[in-house]
Amino acid sequence: MNTAFLTALALIAFAGNSILCRLALGHELIDANSFTLIRLLSGAITLLFLLSLSGTPIKHFKHLITPARFTQAGYLFIYAAFFSYAYVQLDTASGALLLFSSVQFTMLASQFWQGNKPNTQELCGLLLAILGFIYWMLPSSESPSMWGAVLMIIAGMAWAAYTLAGKHVTNAKAATAENFTISVLFCVLLIPIYFFYVPFKATQTGIFYAVMSGSLTSAIGYWIWYSVLPKLTVSSAAVLQLLVPVLAAIAGFFWAKEIITASFIAASIMILTGIYLVIKSTTKKNQ
Repeated sequence: MNTAFLTALALIAFAGNSILCRLALGHELIDANSFTLIRLLSGAITLLFLLSLSGTPIKHFKHLITPARFTQAGYLFIYAAFFSYAYVQLDTASGALLLFSSVQFTMLASQFWQGNKPNTQELCGLLLAILGFIYWMLPSSESPSMWGAVLMIIAGMAWAAYTLAGKHVTNAKAATAENFTISVLFCVLLIPIYFFYVPFKATQTGIFYAVMSGSLTSAIGYWIWYSVLPKLTVSSAAVLQLLVPVLAAIAGFFWAKEIITASFIAASIMILTGIYLVIKSTTKKNQ
């Protein structure tokens, strides 16, 4: 299969995660904790099964828990958990926009922290993106939930950290399977939340959405993405991910019957354009 086709599949999978999570949690078909657990567990099972089919050996479990692998799995768990909590309160499009904007901001901040000082174009892009967020979050009937937005931004930061932590992984497929497997262990942290904050609830449809999110749009989607990343430039990989909020908005409109508001469209244009300007400028400096 060619790179363009596989890349398109990966981006559709990312958007699919948003719509599946929103369909499950927005309609209260399953609680956020159960969705997270089932998603990570089904993802781990799927990846381990695919690894066995490909003949790729996986280390004995006691050799998996290295500091680096434990850290990456922790980032994956934080992303998945906060992603679920956020989608209780956000619509599909808003969640995807907040998630991938947060991812880009975090990765850009990492570059700046390493000594890459912003130039005029980058500062203008950041200002435009920030103004877009301010405009979108102004008190109105169309602004997203503040608490939901905070949770999704944390999820995006965790996903960016997970991506950066795995930058030097030599076998992305095996590492992804190991990360999913270890991330399930972190789900014990959800147990107290069941008793004090989020009561258990799981319908058959909600479980189905969680399994599809874990095994299809997460496990296989991430597998495909890591397979095509070596064939993409840094700028193209970053810019392509900015298509996900658009795909998620379209999916939410058709499958979740969600309304795409004028304020969302205006804020999206400002935020995505701002991030695009920063990414393009950063790429030129690194060439």
